[in-house]
Amino acid sequence: MTPNPRKKCLVEFQLAEQPLRPGEVAIVGAGPGDPGLLTLRALMLIQQADAIVYDRLVSPQIMELVNPGAERIHVGKASGCHYVPQEETNELLVKLATQKRRVVRLKGGDPYIFGRGGEEAEVLVDNDIDFLVVPGITSAAGCASYCGIPLTHRDYAQSVTFVTGHRKADHSLELNWAVLAAPGQTRVFYMGLHNAPTIVRELTAHGLAADCPVALVERGTTPLQHMTVTSLEDLEDTIHREDFQPPTLIIVGDVVKLAEKLARPAQAGWDSALTRPA
Repeated sequence: MTPNPRKKCLVEFQLAEQPLRPGEVAIVGAGPGDPGLLTLRALMLIQQADAIVYDRLVSPQIMELVNPGAERIHVGKASGCHYVPQEETNELLVKLATQKRRVVRLKGGDPYIFGRGGEEAEVLVDNDIDFLVVPGITSAAGCASYCGIPLTHRDYAQSVTFVTGHRKADHSLELNWAVLAAPGQTRVFYMGLHNAPTIVRELTAHGLAADCPVALVERGTTPLQHMTVTSLEDLEDTIHREDFQPPTLIIVGDVVKLAEKLARPAQAGWDSALTRPA
């Protein structure tokens, strides 16, 4: 069938973005790592920006797509090791916007899902700075899909909950464990490696079976993806034995049983040999 040139032009027109204005900040989600998961809107904005403020979870492949002339400012954070405190990042965004720069605040995953995008947006509003937010594919959705794990499934999980496994200022992990232990759901813990003992203890204490399937996904959707299926009772041993490091998602629920059946090695250069039942 001959392509319809009129339809192609219409699509291109609909994808056209208003230019990022001097003094405006775009808070942009870069997705979980694979550059193929970057949204078209995010791509257009990072190619317009003259200042990119980015986190360590933004993959090198995505950074290669940034405007070559843009200033790149790394404010990456790791649990317990903050290269730039959040307050300084907030001040930096205000400073760059005040200088009439075209600023993109680039974050791994989605900026409003455990990305502190809401905190930064509040600061911009308080300083009368124009901003926009571009959602990204959150790590939970991207990593689970690449590992063959549907986060919801009519036979296994009728809901999914995204949970922080790390509290501000290293406060204790106080969650509604009774709700999280209820059946028929998938729980995805972000930044949970350090608090894995608490996660195991509290979920089992509130009724979740010790043999509940668990997936660990490190650097999901990238060529360095490392995924292992284990159980709740063996979670801590698996983390130490296979030396999982941040960023690692912990996916807890019966949907993990589908990983071996549904995973496709071609995605993100992933090798099925990396799935190692504990």
